[in-house]
Amino acid sequence: MDLSVIVTNYKTPELLKLCLNSLKEALAEIEAEVFVMDSQSDEDTEFVVKEFFPEFQLIPFQKNLGFRALVNEGLKRVKGKYILILNSDIILKEDAIEKLINYLDIHEDVAIVGPQLLNLDGSVQESCLRFFGPLTILARRTIFGKTNLGKKLEERFLMRDYNHKQPREVDWLLGSSLLVRADAAREVGPMDDRFFMYFEDVDWCRRFWQAGFKIVYFPEAKMYHYHLRTSKKAGGILDLFMNKYTRIHISSAVKYYLKYGFKNIQYPIS
Repeated sequence: MDLSVIVTNYKTPELLKLCLNSLKEALAEIEAEVFVMDSQSDEDTEFVVKEFFPEFQLIPFQKNLGFRALVNEGLKRVKGKYILILNSDIILKEDAIEKLINYLDIHEDVAIVGPQLLNLDGSVQESCLRFFGPLTILARRTIFGKTNLGKKLEERFLMRDYNHKQPREVDWLLGSSLLVRADAAREVGPMDDRFFMYFEDVDWCRRFWQAGFKIVYFPEAKMYHYHLRTSKKAGGILDLFMNKYTRIHISSAVKYYLKYGFKNIQYPIS
């Protein structure tokens, strides 16, 4: 089988329907299996999948497992040469999957390739990123980000020195949409269980680099991403007290830096 698709969903049946519609169209000429991994599943999601997409396999879970666990549960089931990981808030352009597959077919040293993610108005999202230290998190969450150093750290992290028009090797890609070489994923292993949510994609990409594989941002393939930053609402230090997703994000950051330490954390791409 050419392709396995893992779609992760958490209580967004309307977005899921849009995602699966676009996925079905994109897979018209591709042999594929599709697993819809549904966290804290409910009747609305079950109706959407079983009524409109009976050819896709719904894998429901009673609890909210988080993104990492859904992906790992999907990885246990896949049989394809390539694995496409999608959040349910992704809407694919018809040729996006074919372009990503063709890229991996040609570039055997690349293990992960990601499309250019677009906002619904067509503007480009910042989805390819550099590894970063704790000061970058501080810059993105506090008034430190308004200082010259804070601005420089954020611009480096978001790769604003790159025009996002040509394919490029990058440190890591948002986990919202990734095409992964299955044999490389088996070598590297699943996403780290210590991360419930956030930093699992950063960590996974880092481990692929450590195993000798490359990660590439491929803007010729495009997908729309209805992106909600649930971890940042109130703003600044208030988020720590008012937003549970911010607390989860900070907790994951602490686990990440305890895992890797604070030396040489910004590699491999300069």
